[in-house]
Order: sequence, then structure tokens, then C-alpha cells
Amino acid sequence: MKPEVLPQRAATRRSKNKKKKRKGKFRRFVLRLFLVFLLAGIGGAAWLFLTPSGKDMRYLAADTLITTQHRHWAKYFIGEAEAQKRVAEYSARFEQMGEEKDRHTINLSDLVPTRMKQPLVEVEEVSGRNYHGYVMTVRDPTKIRLGIPAKVGRGERVSSMVGRLGAIAGVNGGGFADPNWDGNGFKPIGVVISQGQIYYNDMGKNASVQIVGIDKQGKMIAGHYSLSELSKMNVQEAVTFQPRLIVNGKGLIRNANEGWGIAPRTAMGQRADGAIIFVTVDGRQPGYSIGANLYDMQNILLKHGAVIGANLDGGSSTVLVKDRAIINKPSSEYGERYLPTAFLVFEHPETVNIPNIWAGLNPEDIDAAKKR
Repeated sequence: MKPEVLPQRAATRRSKNKKKKRKGKFRRFVLRLFLVFLLAGIGGAAWLFLTPSGKDMRYLAADTLITTQHRHWAKYFIGEAEAQKRVAEYSARFEQMGEEKDRHTINLSDLVPTRMKQPLVEVEEVSGRNYHGYVMTVRDPTKIRLGIPAKVGRGERVSSMVGRLGAIAGVNGGGFADPNWDGNGFKPIGVVISQGQIYYNDMGKNASVQIVGIDKQGKMIAGHYSLSELSKMNVQEAVTFQPRLIVNGKGLIRNANEGWGIAPRTAMGQRADGAIIFVTVDGRQPGYSIGANLYDMQNILLKHGAVIGANLDGGSSTVLVKDRAIINKPSSEYGERYLPTAFLVFEHPETVNIPNIWAGLNPEDIDAAKKR
């Protein structure tokens, strides 16, 4: 054997030993990493299910999921029976929040000199710990009309309504039937009132329902009313939605735990001087805006002087349009949604013609899922 072969074999053995050591170190690293994750998972589960703060987090997650198309996942956080109980509790609480009689008044004569010095519509940004959004102030409430779709069988984007009708601005309105969160946006829920007339009603003649709207004098109306009461109050523009957040200057959501989860949201309020406040908060977009709860929305309205306030449809429907441009960032992966109603602002609303697209249609015959 040649002498130089011995050093080569020794070098080969040393190389193999080094590789074995490296493999051993890597295996030990992977094992340690696995143990760290395992312990973290066990610790996290223990925190979620055995501590008060963990329970709060589980309920927040469940409340957030209940407002989305993945609401069935809420049971994995709090159990199916508890999730159903949670929904029932919120429903009962929301109904109760609409009962107190609203006594706020407005004096439109105060708006005349204000409007001469300031623009009809102004938009400002608003932000909090988990959210980013916008507040739109409409100084003359009598300039607001309810926009509805132009064609039978499908809703319409708010930006389209704004452009088609020549509005200054627009915000999404009431709720609608939305099978699998992929509906056509044409079938509202509850009552739709436009220009003082009932355009849509799936509740019956003796209905009593939660509404959000404006009467003939520009006073905001929100709460639980019968159709006869709405007629006597000369309600001009209204949709069905809940809950009412503020009445007689008092917030009704007591704390963040009653805030019904975190989501994109839209709300409407009115100041003592008559100006209408629309709040739109974006959500479901980590790094930009996760969303707001109802307590956040209530506090934004109160901070901007609202004496009455109510929740509007939110989620992927939340959109704010001004000067034919979308101001916020809607959360829908498909972009701006097709909707049945929107609150629109006009410089001269008396010249706007908004025909009843649901005239002659029975609510039970409208297919909310059919695409046209």
C-alpha cells in the first residue's frame, strides 16, 4: 500500500464523522424545535381554555367568525351550543337596544349659514388600535336619498349608483339575502323606504322592524318601529338594520366585550346640529386594518358629536364613494359588491328620479342566488 493512501483514508473518516455530527446536531435541533412548538401549543391551549383572558379571546374569535361566511367555525372556539346561544343573546340584546324612545331634535335653520361657508360633504380619516377607516360628514341631512338598483335581478355597486344618478357621495345601506355570501344583492331584508314610499316589504302589513333612515325634515330615525309609526313620522329614506348604537346622546354598547367581534363596519349617526355622520371602517386586511367592533363604532360616532347612531350593513359590503372614486379598501376578494341599497348624497336631490325596481315583485319569488 502506498504511504499517501493512509492520510487519504484518515481524511475520509474524519469527513464522515463530521457529517454524522452535523446530522446529529440537525436531528437534535429539529427535536428541540418540535418540543418548543409542542409546549407552546399545550401552553397556548391551556391559556385559551383555562384562563379568563383566554376565554375572552375565544369569545372574541367566535363573535368575529359569526359575522363572516365561516360562522360555523365559531363552534370550535366555544362549542356549537354556546355559539347558538351567543347569536340568540345578541339578537335579543339588539332588539332591546332599539326600544328606548328617541327624543333628539334638530334645527335646520342653523345649517343654512354653515352650508354657505363649508362644503356639503367632507371626509376625514380615522384610526384606532386595530382599524383604519373614514368619517364622512354631510352637513345638510335633507340632501340624502336612498339609492337602489337600476335593473331587476341584480344589485348594483355603490360607485355605479353614484355615477348613474349623479350623486356627490355614497355609502352602503341595509342588509340583504346573501346565500353562501355569493348572492346577487337584489333581495333586501325587511323594509326599504324611498322618497316617503315603501318600495320593498317582506315583513307584512303589520310589521314592526328595526330601521335606520331619515324623515322629511332631515331628522335621523333609528330603532324599532311599526310601519304605521314610520308613516306618521314621515320617514322618507330608510332601510332595515340593527343595532342602534346611540340614543339621546347615550351609547348603548357598554364595553368591547359586547362589540360583536371585529370586522369591516359601516355606521350612521346625526349631530345635534342636524349633520349626518357616516363611518366606514375597513377590515380583514392584516398590516392595514383588521376591523372594528360595535363599541369602536359607537365611540367614533360619539367623538364626532352624534346624539343618535346605528349600525349599517358591514363586512365585505362596507364601501365609501366620493366624487365617483372609492375612498376605502373593501375587503371582498372580488372588489366592490352588488348591493340593494345605498345612502347617496346629492346637491339637488329634488331633481333625482329613483323608480321602484321591486314594484310588482313578490319577495318570496325573488331568487337571491340567481346571477343575471
